[in-house]
This record gives sequence, C-alpha cells and structure tokens, in this order.
Amino acid sequence: MDFNFSEDQDQLRDAVRKWVDKGYDFERRRGIEAKGGFSREAWDELAELGLGGLYISEDDGGLGMGPVAGMVVMEELGRGIVLEPFAQTLIAGAVLGGYADAATKENWLPRIAGGQALVVLAYQERKARYRLDVCEATATKSGNGYSLTGAKSVVPVGDEADAFIVPAKVDGKIALFLVERSASGVEARGYGTQDGGRAAEVVFDKADATLVTADGLAALEYAVDVGIAATCAEAVGVLDKTLDVTIDYMNQRKQFGVVISSFQALRHRVADMKMQLELARSMSYYATLKLNAPADERRQALARAKYQLGTSMRYVAANSVQLHGGIGVTDEYIGSHYFRKLTQLELTFGDTLHHLGEVSARMQDTAGVFA
Repeated sequence: MDFNFSEDQDQLRDAVRKWVDKGYDFERRRGIEAKGGFSREAWDELAELGLGGLYISEDDGGLGMGPVAGMVVMEELGRGIVLEPFAQTLIAGAVLGGYADAATKENWLPRIAGGQALVVLAYQERKARYRLDVCEATATKSGNGYSLTGAKSVVPVGDEADAFIVPAKVDGKIALFLVERSASGVEARGYGTQDGGRAAEVVFDKADATLVTADGLAALEYAVDVGIAATCAEAVGVLDKTLDVTIDYMNQRKQFGVVISSFQALRHRVADMKMQLELARSMSYYATLKLNAPADERRQALARAKYQLGTSMRYVAANSVQLHGGIGVTDEYIGSHYFRKLTQLELTFGDTLHHLGEVSARMQDTAGVFA
C-alpha cells in the first residue's frame, strides 16, 4: 500500500500550513475565543483557499479530491487548533453529495464548496449517549415537504450555521433532513465550548424540512464516520504540536543547573509520547482509507481508529501537562489550549469507552485490524 502523498496533496498541505502559521496565530485564536468562539472572517479565508469543495464532486461545483485531501487539511488545522468547524463542511459535502436528490445538490453543494453556506450536522440528543439509533425528533409530511419537531444538543456553531442536517423519525424509521436556520420554528441557543469553540442547543418546532434520504440511519452512520476520520486527523495535528511544545519547554527549563531534557527518565516518557503519536497517525490513515469501504467494514475500522486516538490523546495530553508542571494548565500558555482541545476531541463522535464497546461488539471469529 502506498502511503506517499501526491503532489497536489503536498501543495494543499503547504497552503493550509502557511495560512495557519501566518493567518491564525495564537493571539488571533484567543481573540476569536473571547468574541464567542467562531469567526466568519476566518471561515471566509478557509473558503478562499478552496477547501469547501474537497468532498464535493466537480460536477457539483467542488474539487472532488476525496478523503485523503480532507485528512491532510484537518491535520494542519489541528496544528493551529483552529476553532472554525471545518469537519462539518466535509460531513455536509459527503452526505449531501452521496444521498440528496438533484435539486438539493444543485441548491446547496456549490454554496458549500464556495463557503457561502455553512451546513452542520445536528444529531445528538440528551438520551442518546452516542447511540445513533436513538432519536426522539419526529417529522411529518407537510405539503411538498416535511414539518420537523425535536431538540438537538451540542450542535457545532449552531447559532451561526446556515442550515442543519437533522435525523428525525418518520413513521418510526429514521430519515435525514435539511433544515435552514432561518426557517420558522427554529431556535438556537449558543454557548462556548471547552476548547474555546462554539456550539448550540437547537430546538425545532414544526420547522420546514427538506428530505435528504429516507434511509436515514445508514446516512447518519456515514456522516459520523466522516466526522470520526476528520476528528482523528485533526487530533494528529494537535498531538504533533503538543509534543513539539513539550520538547521545546524541556529544552529550556532547567533544574539542578541543567535542562530537564537531559534527564533519562523524562526522555523515556517523551519517547512513549512519540510512540503514541505515531500509533495515532497510522490509525488516522487507516480510518481515512476505510471511508469508502462497505458499511460494516467501515464502521468497524472507524471505531478501532477512534479508540486508538482516544488512548493516544489521553496519554500525550496528560504527560505534556506533567512534564510542564503548573505552566501547562495556565490560560496564557498555548500548551493548555492543546490540552483542552485533545480533551474535547476525545469525546467528539463517541468517547474511548464507547468505541471500545463498538470494537468489541463487532469482533468476529478472528481479530485484528486486517482480519
């Protein structure tokens, strides 16, 4: 299997890294966090790089570059702990491109690709606890469309998004709908999140909705798997920078007259952190390469990847703070923000224990990544 990146993918990585380094430094990020955790200006800058169309076919106004390009971008955004939820654009492009009818594609995909429309997945409910088949939201036929009622929690930038992809039950079966935030009956209450970003509680009260697909559970599983792959890639970028800032600190901090990076016990701990980073990176690649596999194989692979990433995130984040000491948790120091981001990513799209259960439930007579 060839793990080398193409020239286009390398150029894409360079472009995003340059934007992160020059246009999204720590001070700008702190300013965005202080103003609520989302910047439409920064979002527009991402759109100007052409990133919105990575998962959208050229026929629908996108670039059609696919999952590996998405992984490359998410790694670089992770390195900058970018607050704007670009993973949601990948999810929206993948789901609408794969399941929506021609009219919905024509209406939304070019705008998503160009950055004019921010569409996010609103699927979590209070009683679900990561289970995708638990859904209390309902939709009923209303004229040429549907009327949707329900509540969704922790919706990324839910009070800033232009539309939502929403699972709801129709006659007892989950379907997937598109609901505009400006529609009558939609109310979003925004708040800050642990990593400095933004989310919202969104309530739908007989809101006008467009059916994306009646096979809602399968589409929702695919949407979440795209989100997991993006989260894994983003986490690799965060882990990479967390290790970098930890090593830089150890090369400066002195104890007993020498830098602490010279202490063998601490060097061993850094080596273990590096090992966890590389395990995470390899499983992120694995998750991305399995996105186009059959559903059962894909779901199993993504659960495995998220479990390993969760384990790596906990290990690297905890050890980074311990090696820093008190400064590692101060708000003025960037390391604490990497720690907060890793803590949140570990919970995103299912925490480590949840995915361990998913891996266990899907075990066959033979085990192992390539079984």
